[in-house]
Amino acid sequence: MSSIQTTHATATAPGHGLPASLILLLAAGAGLSVASLYYVQPMLGVLGADIGASTRAVGFIPTLTLLGYALGILLLAPLGDRFDRRRIVLIKAAALCAALLVAGAAPSIGVLLAASLAIGLAATMAQDLVPAAATLAPDATRGKTVGTVMTGLLLGILLSRVVSGFVAEHFGWRAMFIAAAASIALIGAAAWRGLPRFRPTTHLAYGALLGSLGTLWSRHGTLRRAALAQALLAVGFSAFWSTLAVMLHGAPFHLGSAAAGAFGLAGAAGALAAPLAGRLADRRGPELVTRLGAGLALVSFAAMGLAPLMTPHAQLWLLALAAIGFDLGMQAALIAHQTIVYGIEPGARSRLNAVLFTSMFIGMATGSALGALVLASWGWAGVTALATATASAALAVRLWPRQAT
Repeated sequence: MSSIQTTHATATAPGHGLPASLILLLAAGAGLSVASLYYVQPMLGVLGADIGASTRAVGFIPTLTLLGYALGILLLAPLGDRFDRRRIVLIKAAALCAALLVAGAAPSIGVLLAASLAIGLAATMAQDLVPAAATLAPDATRGKTVGTVMTGLLLGILLSRVVSGFVAEHFGWRAMFIAAAASIALIGAAAWRGLPRFRPTTHLAYGALLGSLGTLWSRHGTLRRAALAQALLAVGFSAFWSTLAVMLHGAPFHLGSAAAGAFGLAGAAGALAAPLAGRLADRRGPELVTRLGAGLALVSFAAMGLAPLMTPHAQLWLLALAAIGFDLGMQAALIAHQTIVYGIEPGARSRLNAVLFTSMFIGMATGSALGALVLASWGWAGVTALATATASAALAVRLWPRQAT
């Protein structure tokens, strides 16, 4: 029975990739779990009015959700090296389903805030599924497999706002949380049936396991380089998406939140092309792909500087094309960085993944904060300059002569 096999038997089939059904399970699980972080964002306005919460209190909902995710990556993701990842995925799926149901039934802002923190912690199931894909895949197709699973994850981020906006408008915000819980329950059931067991790769105690994150960071310059470059790309990515709705709401566009959410479709188009980056990493090496990804993000951000020379209609097309470009660039770089990082110490893939994604989410949080400040002080041109500068820095990190680690 496939659910009781171990990764040793699954991952060592030479020359063969994973079954398409298993890759689909991993990609869907990653996408739907991480989407749970973002469903609430387009619903904050109607949600606050419905439960009688202030704008300030409602603003803590996405903050606590992302904080829970960041803490979960740091504190829970390393457990994938210590315990069977299948068991961890099933536990987190059950916890995430329960947290989403509590959010959907929340009678007050206090309960909703607590549920939001729990959603963030449990949504780190995505960060167990990606290392699982890297462990299960043969060496020859690891980049392609990780790229496909990461496409599912990024699509979850980009499309979640579009879906939740539609569902909340037609069925109410509570219905969105209930639907999300149902989707996670289905993923949990599929994982119970189709995900193989994983042998632990370390027997370190929990404290030593967390302490080893610092050891990995200090030991491997390759890890530090990947984490820094991806964090810099995340700054520009987050600055764009966190300020886009505010910019489109003002002159000369005067567009609503639905229009801003629709730009997620443009980003999704870029994400769909990302498996090509995984194939290229398998064939030509991930180092080249990191440079191409950072370069594409740089060109895309810099092109937005031409907006003042265009008509409002042309500016919207430019923004859409830029979103396709830099989303593809960031996704390509991330896939290549994961391919690099997972090859450092195969027995520490969950911890290496935790370091990489913690760095990336620090970059995203920084980009969100800086984006708001820059938009208020220098307008959209300032956001464009910030994103271009950080993408340039990321490319410089990747072009800098490699040193021994």
